[in-house]
Amino acid sequence: MSDCQGWNGRVVRTLFVSDVHLGCRHSQAEPFLELLEQFEPRELYIVGDFIDGWKLKRKWRWLPVYDRILQRLMDLKRRGAKIFYTPGNHDEFLRGFIANFGVVEVKDQFVHQAADGRRFLVMHGDQFDSIEQNAQWLSWTASFAYDVLLSTNWMVNKLRGKKTDPYAFCGMVKRRVKLLVRHVSEFEDKLVQTARDSDCEGIICGHIHAPRIIDIDGLSYCNTGDWVENCSALVEYEDGGFHLLRRDGSVIDELPAATALATAGAGCAGRGVAADVESVMAGK
Repeated sequence: MSDCQGWNGRVVRTLFVSDVHLGCRHSQAEPFLELLEQFEPRELYIVGDFIDGWKLKRKWRWLPVYDRILQRLMDLKRRGAKIFYTPGNHDEFLRGFIANFGVVEVKDQFVHQAADGRRFLVMHGDQFDSIEQNAQWLSWTASFAYDVLLSTNWMVNKLRGKKTDPYAFCGMVKRRVKLLVRHVSEFEDKLVQTARDSDCEGIICGHIHAPRIIDIDGLSYCNTGDWVENCSALVEYEDGGFHLLRRDGSVIDELPAATALATAGAGCAGRGVAADVESVMAGK
């Protein structure tokens, strides 16, 4: 059975992916291709760092699976899917090609309207990383160090015969570093405020390789994750609800449709004091 056993060729409204890093030797390109083959989205958003220009500039590395990924994107387009691409810091060279090429529309940011009417600003997010913007040399150094850590972790796990979650340790280390970056630059808050300024109800981004969905001051922050460590993707269904999924189909986080949220809110409001007392007595 496929690793994507929870997906099984599902037709979905929208698929959001980011940080595939094609050209980086640690890119999980085969699992990513499997994702593309398992889903049939009506719209596909590539939310930056699809191609790792930093790595390719240093040493050209283009594997046959990359061509198969591009072919699958062409297949999706022929099937009627709309494909949108917002570049990131590792493929920022594409920011000079803001256009509609027929196959894919490239812009710095998009506004996606979900099936339930909610508007989401879609962008990579590196614009709000203060280290990336003000000290890119440090970002390059950190990227190199992280690549070394990935290689070391992979080699150690191979020697130990460990096949599951081979990047668990380095993922933890990077999340710690990225957490510092996020706190210093107020990454999430800045993105949410930008979404608010754009009259959107949420933000969908990538960049920090930390998949999650959280509420920040009444707006939804959705990070799609990556295809180096986490192998995660954000999926919108026909009712406007979202699931953040791992490669095995398990759910990391979810964002219910607006109608479901309203119904849940009304249900909680209508329970009254008696129901609350009952919950307390039951130990809930």
